Amino acid sequence: MPKDNKNKKENRHFFKDFKAELKKVIWPTPKQLVNNTVAVITIVIIVAIIVFVLDFTFEKLNTYGINKIKSMVETTNSIDETTNSVIEETSTNEVANSETQTNEVVE
Repeated sequence: MPKDNKNKKENRHFFKDFKAELKKVIWPTPKQLVNNTVAVITIVIIVAIIVFVLDFTFEKLNTYGINKIKSMVETTNSIDETTNSVIEETSTNEVANSETQTNEVVE
């Protein structure tokens, strides 16, 4: 039972201190409460608007950037394909010319 007595004393002491601390609290007046609430809501709305504008702006920049990169890649790919086809044609012509020259030399 000594343990229960100790717990009860600690609980009483805790609640006594708790009540004493609550008496020290300076509670806001209703006018201060309204003013502070309005200030917090206003700041939250302003921050939300800023975040929305930044999000929208970066989204548009990202879309434009991605489209620009896609067009650059497509242009590069078409240039590479054209270059490859020219190289293939040149190689084919060189092989044909060398075969023709070999045939002429043999005859």
